[in-house]
Amino acid sequence: MIKKLSIIDGVLITKLDQITDERGTLLHMFRSDEVEFVKFGECYFSEILPSAIKAWKRHHKQTQNLAAPVGSIRLVIYDNRENSATFGNIEILELGRPDDYYRVRIPPGLWYGFTCTSEVPALLANCSDLPHDPSDCEIIEFGDKSIPYSWTKDINWKEGE
Repeated sequence: MIKKLSIIDGVLITKLDQITDERGTLLHMFRSDEVEFVKFGECYFSEILPSAIKAWKRHHKQTQNLAAPVGSIRLVIYDNRENSATFGNIEILELGRPDDYYRVRIPPGLWYGFTCTSEVPALLANCSDLPHDPSDCEIIEFGDKSIPYSWTKDINWKEGE
């Protein structure tokens, strides 16, 4: 599998295999024999409607492993970990098929969010290393000024949507 370098320490971007024939496509996401696999916690899917924004979230213990098998999304990751070599970096990734089918590992401590950039709802798959625990995560509004990124300037978003 092909790896892309991230500008944020601990984030791993892996190109995923797609095997297509006349019947459709098989989409790989995660295998237990991959180097970055630690353990299975849970797997779930999040549907994002066109132009909808789901941001910001940060986990303290859980590692996320995200892929977009349906539609396309813009994933934004912000590093505000004080002891990180990449403190202050923002990574913007486009995920979706067929050209940008990647898995992105987001370690604990990083803020992240996403928006649907396709005309159809996008589906985001997450295979995390721990089951969801509400006490493990923080959520802030997408317009929070503590994160130096503007969703409304970066997408075709209109006031009131």
